[in-house]
Amino acid sequence: MTPGSLMLGNQGQCFECGHEHGEGDRCVSFWYAPWYFERLAADAGVRGPLRFPVPRLPALRPLAPLVARAGLGVAGTAEIPWEELAVALAVQAITLSSGATADSGTQSRHAEARVSHAVRTIDDDPQEQLTLDALAGQAGLSSYHFLRTFERLTGVTPHQYVLRARLRQAAMRVGGGSERITDIAFDCGFGDVSNFNRAFRGEFGLSPRAFRRVLS
Repeated sequence: MTPGSLMLGNQGQCFECGHEHGEGDRCVSFWYAPWYFERLAADAGVRGPLRFPVPRLPALRPLAPLVARAGLGVAGTAEIPWEELAVALAVQAITLSSGATADSGTQSRHAEARVSHAVRTIDDDPQEQLTLDALAGQAGLSSYHFLRTFERLTGVTPHQYVLRARLRQAAMRVGGGSERITDIAFDCGFGDVSNFNRAFRGEFGLSPRAFRRVLS
């Protein structure tokens, strides 16, 4: 589990959320009555027995706008329509998980722990310039082994993860204050404002200014 990812639970299953490789995360939980969730699934076009085939979803792009809004709501920096967010999140979880496959689990837990530490390093300071070789070296793994484990755990490459971590950080600042967009872009590690605007729109479906207006 990494920031922006979802843990999925089926009716009747027991589960536990812990912090084996780090602590201090802020988690938001959504619970749905079985009949209500089934109705949402039917509206989304899913038929047959409804069970998530995987226990989690990584921080995928379709989830980014929902995760950003939830983060702003928990932080108290924006008023969030939680009921609407819950419906949108359920539909995305149903849709995305239907095409997912279970992890192979072939990587060692030792490598997972080292890559999890690298993920924390990125999240602590995403604007830092971290290359694949540098991250792999810090983890004590070969670049190939590090990349393979990183993609399996997070669903994206290190470069994509860094970009999304920067965009999540930027979204919290854009939606929760009145700072200049240009200042936020540079502070979050983007060297060009036009690239920042393009990446932000691609991730959240809105320009930074429109994102701020929606939440104001």
